[in-house]
Amino acid sequence: MTDKVPILDRIFQNKKLEHDLRSAHIAIAVDQYMMLTILMTMLSGLLVLLVGVCLTVFGIELPIPLGLVIAAAVLLIPAGIFVCFYYYPALEASGRKNKIEQDLPYAITYMQALSSTVTLYTIFRNVYDAADLYGEVSRECGLIVRDVELFGEDLLTAIENTIKITPSENFRELLNDLALVYRSGGNLTSFFNAKAESYRELSRQQMESLLQFLEMIAEIYVTAFVAGPIAIIIMLVAQNLSGSNSIGNLMPLLYIGLPLGAIALIGVLYILLPPDNLGISRREIRDNEFGAGLLAENTETAPDAEFLKQVNARKKVLRLVNIIRHPIKFFISDYTVPAVFSAILAVGVLLLWLNGTVAAFFPEYTVEVFVCLLLIAAMIPLMAAYEIRRHYVNNVEKQMPEFLREIADMRDIGMTLQSSIAMISGSKTGILSSEVKVVARELEHGAHLSNALVRMEERIGLVSVKRAISLLVKASEVTDYIREILTIAIADLEHYVKMKSKRFNVSFVYLAIIYLSFGIYLFCAYQMNVAFIASFEGMGVTFDLSQNKGDMFHIGMILAFFSGIMAGQLSGNSILCGLKHSIIMLAATIVVFTFFI
Repeated sequence: MTDKVPILDRIFQNKKLEHDLRSAHIAIAVDQYMMLTILMTMLSGLLVLLVGVCLTVFGIELPIPLGLVIAAAVLLIPAGIFVCFYYYPALEASGRKNKIEQDLPYAITYMQALSSTVTLYTIFRNVYDAADLYGEVSRECGLIVRDVELFGEDLLTAIENTIKITPSENFRELLNDLALVYRSGGNLTSFFNAKAESYRELSRQQMESLLQFLEMIAEIYVTAFVAGPIAIIIMLVAQNLSGSNSIGNLMPLLYIGLPLGAIALIGVLYILLPPDNLGISRREIRDNEFGAGLLAENTETAPDAEFLKQVNARKKVLRLVNIIRHPIKFFISDYTVPAVFSAILAVGVLLLWLNGTVAAFFPEYTVEVFVCLLLIAAMIPLMAAYEIRRHYVNNVEKQMPEFLREIADMRDIGMTLQSSIAMISGSKTGILSSEVKVVARELEHGAHLSNALVRMEERIGLVSVKRAISLLVKASEVTDYIREILTIAIADLEHYVKMKSKRFNVSFVYLAIIYLSFGIYLFCAYQMNVAFIASFEGMGVTFDLSQNKGDMFHIGMILAFFSGIMAGQLSGNSILCGLKHSIIMLAATIVVFTFFI
């Protein structure tokens, strides 16, 4: 008994797992997590046994001996569940590490802008408050804020505690160096100046390693999920030609294994890779300018309740008018809107199937075509919203550095920041022109510069723009010499755009590989069912391969949908990014199997 206690202690007090849980910000004790892992493992084993008993009782036959299948499932499935639960915290921590190191150069730039006027702790506090701009870096700074404000630790102890659990080596090194500068009383601004460019270079190196990882995942997907089904289909046709069908009953396992494997790879990519940030977050800015402070939460108890009701009613009317004037902006502002259109189109396809229209156009494989059309109809509005939003985001991000550069140039010739913005508003600056003109009009009517710029960044709603405008606002508040801050903001934006462009250019190769492999699958299906069979018919031999055609169609549908999603994950780490690829591949599948085969 005494020998078993240390073993249990080692299982339930695993130091590495405890570190991974804390690094992944999973708020559960290690012993509780291990108990949950063991419980889920045991439940999965019992579930497999129950399924095996049901198969035995109902006399369901499998191509492999039932006892062997149950024994293998009882061993492999619980083991897989245990491994997934055990290594999930490490996977999540690794994903946080990649996201921290992607956002770290921009956070350091923000720290640099703050360092000339505030203390080190206030810098951490400001980065923590800007969680929508700096993501996981803000969460790490939040640990320091928590230790100081809630636990009463001094700043150095809080920094050391964060060093112990942060998954990012670059952030750990930054905190170590900051602690040394803080102890020695060094100049924080000079320190951040020296670190900014080096961390941009580290970010570039991190991107290189991520692209190599993408290459490995793309090769695994093409080999296991495209080449594998092609080989199985060829073997099925060959066995049918010889009068045998020993592996035909394995097709249901293929229908299950392909989606599960693709979902697993997509999930790994989602956790490990930082996505392209296309989020458009807008909030209403309430301040005392232009009477905005007059609005009250409770109009019933306010002194001028009737007037405030009229104001709020007028705001609703203006919001509706704005939607009518700018329907595209409304369409892409929230994915709920295109989701409603997706549901409407899907219902339309369902009605066409119920009234026989789909069967009239596609008398063969009607159900399969209906499923493909249903998926395509559901994906088109979401795809359109994503692609329009991406076009908008890319244009704004490309024009923003030029906008900041023009401000810097005008500042060099002695113009004030307000005059610079007024001058730029009269020139053409593409998509940004309307927003810059709004800022210029607000300044003419007496608005404070910082408030006008904050309202501009909230109207645009892009993280990259918010980062740049936040630096500009901070610089305008603390100093009149903002040329250096503008130069840093421009460098940050250009670095961000360059990294996005590089990732897209490299991932284009993976997209080509996925399209090529899927095209090879369709070509093999065509050759096996048309040219290959025609050569036997010329010799007077006929075969019934309708079952093989149906299986090929089903696998083609699975590959089309998940290959498109995988293509989106590789290029933008977004399911929505892959919808256009899935639509193209599903349409190609319909055309090949209904018109050519």
